[in-house]
Amino acid sequence: MVKQLSWFFPEYRVIKATRLALFVMPAIALATLVMQVGVLGWAHLPQAIAMGLFFISLPIQGYIWLGWRAQHPLPLTLFDWSNQLSQKLSSMGVNCQPLTAKACYLDMAYILKLAFERLDKSYWDEL
Repeated sequence: MVKQLSWFFPEYRVIKATRLALFVMPAIALATLVMQVGVLGWAHLPQAIAMGLFFISLPIQGYIWLGWRAQHPLPLTLFDWSNQLSQKLSSMGVNCQPLTAKACYLDMAYILKLAFERLDKSYWDEL
């Protein structure tokens, strides 16, 4: 959740949307259920429940997508950039292993976490 990297990764926007959905979607689901039953009657209760469950499932879908993305293999450009970043950290004396051929986004996230802890802010402002 670093703004400097938000232009490079869609995960920043998905995390923000999922956090908002966790707060808003239960209220929308309840409002949908109450309004449909109130306006259309009890005969439409199954449809109202289905729509409510849909709204409740949206944050879960965000988490599922983020988990799938974390295990997704890195493209070559990000793989090279992550290896350069790990080499820079290793040259500073930080214990950071280079990525393997089957690296995923989660592996890159560990390197980025180390980099944000150890590198100065000017490096990130240059991005």
